[in-house]
Amino acid sequence: MDITIRRAQDAELDGIGELTAQVYLGDGLLDFGDSDPYLTTLRDARRRAAEAELLVAADAASDEVLGAVAFAVYGGAYAELARPGEGEFRMLAVRAQSRRRGVAEALVRACLDRGRALGLERIVISSQRSMTAAHRLYERLGFVRAPERDWSPIAKLDLTLWAFTVEL
Repeated sequence: MDITIRRAQDAELDGIGELTAQVYLGDGLLDFGDSDPYLTTLRDARRRAAEAELLVAADAASDEVLGAVAFAVYGGAYAELARPGEGEFRMLAVRAQSRRRGVAEALVRACLDRGRALGLERIVISSQRSMTAAHRLYERLGFVRAPERDWSPIAKLDLTLWAFTVEL
């Protein structure tokens, strides 16, 4: 594989934040486009790196960041759904030009490996209903829908995030 998974480096954090924001904007995942308040959170990779594990997929030859994901465990600032014994990942983003190289899969597998290394029982994630390509990846890696854990981050919006879990 020509991809290396590692922790984000301090000098990369601003770029990772912008990459994440641009992926969400480009994929139409924000209800209010350029004025969506979630953009501030997406751009704040420094906070993610301080309060969760911010992993990157880098090109093995050039070390260019191709994608990133935040991994959190129950009780952490970035754990929205995780219960005791669980971890989760959030804000998975892959540059458009780096897709179909296995970047997202490598990042998800790294999160699963991290959960196993920590002795967690399962990983739980949230996803928008429209993210069908991501759902296919998650299902291929053993995740199953957990509709009883679906939730809405903003009650005023008609946005229900789908939950998926995988046993480790």
